Amino acid sequence: MVKRKGRAYRRRKRRVSPQRRGSQGLEAAANISHELDYVQLRKWLKKKGFNDFYLVPANFPDIGRGLMTTKALQPGDLVIKLPEKCLLTTTTVLSSYLGEYIERWKPRLSPLQALCTFLISERHFGSRSSWKPYIDVLPKTYTCPVYLAEEVISLFPCPLVKRIQQQKSEVQELYLTSQCFFSSLQPLFSQPTESVFTYHAFRWAWCSINTRTVYMEHEQSEFLSRQPDVYALAPYLDLLNHSPSAQVTAAFNRITRHYEIRTVTKCKRYEQVFICYGPHDNQRLLLEYGFLASSNPHNVVNVDKDLLCNHISQKDKLMDRKMLFLQDEGLLGNLTFGLDGPSWRLLTVLKVFCLRTEEYLQRKNILVGLSVSADNERSSLELAENLCSQLMNENLKAMQEISKLLNETGDVSEQLEVVATVRREELKILQASAEVLQNMRVATPR
Repeated sequence: MVKRKGRAYRRRKRRVSPQRRGSQGLEAAANISHELDYVQLRKWLKKKGFNDFYLVPANFPDIGRGLMTTKALQPGDLVIKLPEKCLLTTTTVLSSYLGEYIERWKPRLSPLQALCTFLISERHFGSRSSWKPYIDVLPKTYTCPVYLAEEVISLFPCPLVKRIQQQKSEVQELYLTSQCFFSSLQPLFSQPTESVFTYHAFRWAWCSINTRTVYMEHEQSEFLSRQPDVYALAPYLDLLNHSPSAQVTAAFNRITRHYEIRTVTKCKRYEQVFICYGPHDNQRLLLEYGFLASSNPHNVVNVDKDLLCNHISQKDKLMDRKMLFLQDEGLLGNLTFGLDGPSWRLLTVLKVFCLRTEEYLQRKNILVGLSVSADNERSSLELAENLCSQLMNENLKAMQEISKLLNETGDVSEQLEVVATVRREELKILQASAEVLQNMRVATPR
C-alpha cells in the first residue's frame, strides 16, 4: 500500500515549487531571508514598528540581491510602508551623541556631512551601535565611479570622464573640509580620529547615502547649513532594485508618518519587486548609483561640446555669433544620439552651425522646425554623420584597449567590464543613428 502524502507535505511543496521557477520560465530567485544578517535586520525593524514582511530578500539570477513578493500585488497596493522611526535622517543624527558637537560647530555642517559622520561613527562602534543590524547589510564597497581606478576612468566616453572627475573632486573636497570637525570628535573615540575618519571610510559613507537614500524633505535645522536637507536612509526598503519600466508612487505620508511606496502595475507572487529611480540613462545611473540597467530605453550617446567645436569650420566669421545665439537659447547642452537618430537639439545646433552668411538672419526659423534651405539640411546631416562616425571610431578604439588590458591584468577586470558595457551600448546606439542619418540624407531633396 502506497503511503499518502498529508496536508503538511502539500503545503511545503506549494511553498517550495514557485522558487524553482521564475517569471517567463526563468531560473528562480533564492530566498535569503534566513541568513543571519537579514534575520537580525527584520527583528530590529520589528521592534521599531515595521511588520510588513511579505517582501523577502532574495538573490536573483544576473541581478543579485533584491526583494521578492510572497503575495500577488495589484495596482494601488502598498509595496512597503516603513515607519518614520526606521528612517535614518539628520533628525536621527542631531538627537544622537553627535548632536552637541554639531550644534556648536561653525561653520555649519551640511546635511550630507552630518549623515556621513554618523554612518562612519556607527560602523566604527560595531556591536555597540544601535544601528548595527542596518550597517551590517550595507555594501562593504561600491561600484560608484569614485571607487574606480584612474586608468579605468580614462577609458569611459569623454563627457562621462568629465563628470566622474568632477564627482571625485567634490567628494575629496567635502572630506577635506570635514577634517577639523572630525578632530573635534576625539572625546567620543579611544582611537585617534584620523584612523576612524579616513578617506576610504568617508567615501563608503558618501556612496551609502548617495546611492541608497530616498527623497524626503525636512524642516531646515538651525544647526545645519542651508543646503537642501532631503536625505533619508530607509532600511529594508533600500533593498528594492531599479527597473526603467517599473511604475510606482513613493513619498513620505505625513499623516501616517510612514514612507510609502505603491505599485501602479500588477506584480505576480514570487517575482522581484522593482522601483524606478527616474528616467535616467545608464551613464547617470552609473554616476549616481553605481550600476547599469540592462535594456535601458533612456540610453543615449552624449556629444561633447569640444568634439562639436572640432568639427566646425574655424574660418566661419559668424561662428562666435552663432555660439552666442545658441547659448542664449539654451541649446548647447544635452546634445545626443539615440537609437532613433540625432536628437532635435543636436540637429538644431548643427543646422545653425551650417548656416551660410546670407542665411543667418533666418536662424530663428530653425528653432520652430522650418527649413532654411536644402543645402543647409544636407550640410547639417553630413556634419551629424561625421560626428557619429568619429564617436563610433572612438568606441571601437576604446574597446580594443579594454580587451588588451583584460588580458594583461586581473586587478581591475570587474571595473573594465563596466566600461566595456558602456562602450558596447554606445556603439549599438551610434550604429543605429548612422543608419537613420543615411536614410534621412537619401530622403533630403537635392
